[in-house]
Amino acid sequence: MAQKSDPNYKIIAENRRARFDYFIESDIEVGIVLTGSEVKSLRTGQSNIADSYASVEGGELWLINSYIAAYKEAGVFGHEERRRRKLLVSKRELSRLWQAVGREGMTLVPLVMYFNHKGRVKLKIGVAKGKKVADKRATEAKRDWNRQKQRLLKQGS
Repeated sequence: MAQKSDPNYKIIAENRRARFDYFIESDIEVGIVLTGSEVKSLRTGQSNIADSYASVEGGELWLINSYIAAYKEAGVFGHEERRRRKLLVSKRELSRLWQAVGREGMTLVPLVMYFNHKGRVKLKIGVAKGKKVADKRATEAKRDWNRQKQRLLKQGS
C-alpha cells in the first residue's frame, strides 16, 4: 500500500469484522472492474464490504455481495448496488487462490477497499480460515487484557 501521507491514498471501506471472525493467513492486492458511476459513488465514500466475499468461478475471481451506493447524478446510466464485480489478478495468483480455497475451511475475505497512489480503486483480499467461538472469545480476552494493561501502565507513570 502507498504511504498514508500520499494525497491520493484514501481508504474507502474496511471490513473490521474480518479479523475477528477469521484467521487471515495471507493477503493480496487486486484490481476491480467498475463502471464510472461506481467510482464516483466510491469517491463520496458510500460503500460496504463487510457482508461480501470473493469467489473463483469459471477461471475468474469475483467479488460477491459488496455494496456501492447508487450515484444520483448518473440517472438512467447508473449501476446495480449489489452486483457481482470482477476482480483483476494474474493467472498465477488466481491458481494459488483457487488451491487455497480448495483446502478445507478456507475462504477469500475482502479486508479493505482503497484508492492507491495513482487514484485507482484496489481491494485487499485475505485468504482466511473461520474461527470457532472459543477462538473468538480468546481473541476478545487478549484484546481486553491489552487495553487493561495499557490503562495500568498509563496510571503508573
